[in-house]
Amino acid sequence: MAEAAPRISVVVPAYQAEATLGRCLDALLAQHTAADDYEVILVDDGSRDRTAEIARRYPLRYVYQANAGPAAARNHGARLARGELLLFTDSDCVPAPDWIERMRAPFADPEVMAVKGAYRSDQPQLVARFVQLEFEQRFARLRRRARIDMVDTYSAGYRRAVFVALGGFDPRFPKADNEDTELSYRMAARGMRMVFAPDAVVSHLGHPDSVWRYARLKFSRGYWRMVVYKRHPGKMLADSYTPQTLKLQILATLALAPALALAPWWPRAALALGGATLAAFLLSAAPFLAAAWRRDRRLALAAPALLLVRAAALGGGAVVGSLLGRLGAGVGADR
Repeated sequence: MAEAAPRISVVVPAYQAEATLGRCLDALLAQHTAADDYEVILVDDGSRDRTAEIARRYPLRYVYQANAGPAAARNHGARLARGELLLFTDSDCVPAPDWIERMRAPFADPEVMAVKGAYRSDQPQLVARFVQLEFEQRFARLRRRARIDMVDTYSAGYRRAVFVALGGFDPRFPKADNEDTELSYRMAARGMRMVFAPDAVVSHLGHPDSVWRYARLKFSRGYWRMVVYKRHPGKMLADSYTPQTLKLQILATLALAPALALAPWWPRAALALGGATLAAFLLSAAPFLAAAWRRDRRLALAAPALLLVRAAALGGGAVVGSLLGRLGAGVGADR
């Protein structure tokens, strides 16, 4: 008799993942879900370290591909999947023991097409703690919504038939940056219901732990988000995930540039413009700063500077992305 197909397929893309992959796979293979109810597919995206050696120690499906980026790796895994539901996480994430069950539960509603889980982090570094607070503030925003329009691939679930029909992630995105946003916006444009599952938690081992790494990441986020907005311009005004205060902070930070430029010739005008801009920035940041103060006084003291770094990096990336960012013709371009 033929072996019954699992109901759930978990796809993990991996690239140069030797430092974290073992913890990820240990967690996935120790789920509360019955072992014959799910499969794990590891797609090695051209790693040159010990990723393959580590993966082959585990009872999972391992497949190697020439380096093509995480979007292509996830699509590769989806093509191999046998489950009705597709779950995705990353090789630097450690899913909680009930992660699969928490991700599966919302699909009991036949109208739900995709599910987004949540991040947790135990990293002690100040910047990493700041990043985690950013996520938690956004999660609080999502908890209030019956439907969302953003599903992140660190903890994502889709009905496989829907994922396949949409063509999956656009493989022209070269790295793990906004390819999940683009697919989410395509789904939202079709009226597909996506929901947030706050108890479907993965621990992230890779939050940025330095100001430089954080700024580089945010610059990249701003750049690729503008690429997505060019395809989905309506989302530039509002989505379920991005607080409007963040957009105000980006605009305020960009406005500091003309204030600095005016300073040598019109110092009073520059001071007035800079002061008003900074006041607007701090006012928009007040709810975040209050949350930081309640959690961690040291973090709260550093938060204004880190918020400025965030706004400047996102704004700079957005400016460059609006001028230069584009994807060539191909799969998903007009979907």
